[in-house]
Amino acid sequence: NVYFNEASGGRFVPRAVLMNLEPGTMDSVRSGPYGQIFRPDNFVFGQSGAGNNWAKGHYTEGAELIGSVLDVVRKEAENCDCLQGFQVCHSLGGGTGSGMGTLLISKIREEYPDRMMLTFSVFPSPKVSDTVVEPYNATLSVHQLVENADECMVLDNEALYDICFRTLKLATPTFGDLNHLISATMSGVTCCLRFPGQLNSDLRKLAVNLIPFPRLHFFMVGFAPLTSRGSQQYRALTLPELTQQMWDAKNMMAAS
Repeated sequence: NVYFNEASGGRFVPRAVLMNLEPGTMDSVRSGPYGQIFRPDNFVFGQSGAGNNWAKGHYTEGAELIGSVLDVVRKEAENCDCLQGFQVCHSLGGGTGSGMGTLLISKIREEYPDRMMLTFSVFPSPKVSDTVVEPYNATLSVHQLVENADECMVLDNEALYDICFRTLKLATPTFGDLNHLISATMSGVTCCLRFPGQLNSDLRKLAVNLIPFPRLHFFMVGFAPLTSRGSQQYRALTLPELTQQMWDAKNMMAAS
């Protein structure tokens, strides 16, 4: 029950809020294979979009929608017995994830100053670029993340594509392949929160053990073993092999 609420009939509902400034992606999530597991009230979206513009997401369109998002966040937070903190997944290349994402983080920080804030932030790359303004969006967002986030897991499109090409030998990686790597990384990072253990059993302990200075909270995530979607394990890896892979630059989710 770290990430889910149990509903009637043994159904588990994710304790998640999904937001966007345009309805298109929300419709695709809702009509997709996992659309039925989310609470319908937790989809919050606008109609205009941010047009890859950080200022639109942070100051204009995003600022108009943020009240509705915070209402849903409050409702979910009030249902928690012991609220540890918040986990935000967003990209820094577009307008909504960077502008409105950092606006949400700053508003949550105002309202819950003593709760932890963990982000999974997908950084843009010049090699894998959608738009020319991605560096501006990312730069403006990093300033906000330094000030308002406690822990930031850095993911990088360039590194994800390199892993797909070089390690997984995929000729034409899809967004599904990239998301598979991100979801595997997120699952690994949050294992200590979801299963019993002595080390890093909550977000605060994770921060205490990993962060030397409060503003130095950006982590490069290494993952091993790397496998493509639907692949089967064909040999057991030893602990030294796994450790070696974990520290290898080719297994890092951020390009160095």
